[in-house]
Amino acid sequence: MSKTTTPFIGVFDSGLGGLTVLKAVHAALPGVALRYVADSGFAPYGGRGADYIIDRTLAVAGHLLSLGAQMLVVACNTATVHAVEALRTRWPQTPIVAIEPGIKPAVTATTNGRVGVLATVATLASGRYQALLQSHAGEVLVFSQPCPGLVDQIETGQLERPELLALIERYCAPLREAQVDTVLLGCTHYPFVQPAIQAALGPQVRLLNIEAAVAKQAKRLWEGAGLPSGSAEPDIALSTTGELAPLQRLGRLALGGDFPAQRASI
Repeated sequence: MSKTTTPFIGVFDSGLGGLTVLKAVHAALPGVALRYVADSGFAPYGGRGADYIIDRTLAVAGHLLSLGAQMLVVACNTATVHAVEALRTRWPQTPIVAIEPGIKPAVTATTNGRVGVLATVATLASGRYQALLQSHAGEVLVFSQPCPGLVDQIETGQLERPELLALIERYCAPLREAQVDTVLLGCTHYPFVQPAIQAALGPQVRLLNIEAAVAKQAKRLWEGAGLPSGSAEPDIALSTTGELAPLQRLGRLALGGDFPAQRASI
C-alpha cells in the first residue's frame, strides 16, 4: 500500500481473523476507506510472549500510520490485552479502537450461570483477561478453554480440513461437559468457523462475538472527530506479511467480493 491523502481507518490483526472486524466496520461506515494488514508472516501471536506481541503490534500500527491512517482498529484480542496500552502511549493523539473478550455480555447472557470462553493461550494468560474475570464474572462460573493451533489451521483458509474440525471438537468437548449455555468466541479468527463450533457445542449453546461492538465504537470516534464519510464506492485494500492466497480466500468470504491485496514488508 502506498501513502494516501484520503482519510482512512487502519485495521490490523495477527492474521486473517480481523477480516471479521473489517467487515463490521465497513458495514458501520460504508463510505470510509479501510486498509487492512494481516501480520500472518509473524503469526500466531497467541503462543508468543508479551514483548514479541508488543513489538509486532507497534510495527504494524506504525506502518499504517506512516501511510496516513487517521484511526487504528486493533482487531486482535491477543494484541489488545498485551499491547494496547503501549500503542496509546506511543501515539496518544491517534484514536485507537481495541477488541477484548466480552466477559460482561457473556455473564449477562447466561441463564444457568455457566459460561465458556474459547481463546488463545496468550489472551487467557494475560493480566487484562484476569482483570475482566475479576470485574465481571461475579457468581458465574467461567470455563476458559485455550485453543492452541486453532488459529494456525484457520489461517490456511481451508475451513473444512479434518485437522481443523478435530481441533474444534477437542476444545469444545470440555465446555460441553461443563454444561455451559453461553460461549464467548474470544478470538477474531473463530467466527470463520462459527458453524463448526456451534455444531460441536450443540444448538442449545449461545455463541457470542463482539465485532459489532467494535464497529460501533469506531463509528462513534470517526464521526466524533468530524472525519469525512467518504464515497459511496467501497475503498478497501488488503495486505499481509504472509502468503496472499489465504488472505484473498478469506477476504472474499468475509467481504463478499474481491478487493486489492498485496504483500507487505513490515
